[in-house]
Amino acid sequence: MRTEQQMMNMILDYAKHDARIKLVTLEGSRTNKNIPRDSFQDYDISYFVTDIDSFKENDHWLDVFGERLIMQKPEDMELFPPELGNWFSYLMLFEDGNRLDLTLIPINEVKEYFNKSDGLVKVLLDKDELVKSEVVANDQRYWIKKPTAGEFDDCCNEFWWVSTYVVKGLARREFLFAVDHLHEIVRNNLLRMMSWHIGLKKGFNFSLGKNYKFIHHYLPNEDWDSLLTTYEESSYQNIWRSLFTCYELFRKYSKYVAESIGCTYPDYDKAISKYTQNIYELLNEERD
Repeated sequence: MRTEQQMMNMILDYAKHDARIKLVTLEGSRTNKNIPRDSFQDYDISYFVTDIDSFKENDHWLDVFGERLIMQKPEDMELFPPELGNWFSYLMLFEDGNRLDLTLIPINEVKEYFNKSDGLVKVLLDKDELVKSEVVANDQRYWIKKPTAGEFDDCCNEFWWVSTYVVKGLARREFLFAVDHLHEIVRNNLLRMMSWHIGLKKGFNFSLGKNYKFIHHYLPNEDWDSLLTTYEESSYQNIWRSLFTCYELFRKYSKYVAESIGCTYPDYDKAISKYTQNIYELLNEERD
């Protein structure tokens, strides 16, 4: 596998020798000093160019970056609508395992780019001094944010309301329906509540990473182990157990958050828990 230095040299060398490329930036995790480095990190690169259509005429110019296993061009796809406007991106996985996400941006959209930036940006090359002020990468946009009373209430309401959809799916034997609501909404709000709990304990000046990937560093071992069991979704019985475990964890973490920010924990917890238990027992009786 090519080293980080080899990859960066290659990316910059190409840009230096192509007159159409005026500015090069690096985005994402490789700019973030708080993220451990590993070989799976993407190289998120943007080339600001004078003639974007000349690049899009064919893909041969990309061969200089290495032998590709697969490439995706999101803005050229029909099934997944493009989201970048005039920008054009190439997502490439190479034979040696490196991955380059390369975006072409019209040179007249430099200001728009920085206005839309999440803060994780580093300028690698600026031929015409287009960037007038110093750019320092930071992940502040992704820090845990202290919840307002309204956000706390909304999280609780969404968790307990959507849990009834999981129950309905289980009662109807609609496996995918139940799993989807558990995975996408119920557990996601549990993780949100856990993150607020962590922020209240540790401060709101750091990030738990994309998809809460670092949350296990801040949870008690027993709670982390319990959370992991909620991903056991291979049967109806496992989903029931996962749902009940989510209830227990959500109740524990949300009560602490409520007390810490001066909110009242909703009393419909008891009603929904009883509703869930009643349907669970009724289904078991019918199967017996």
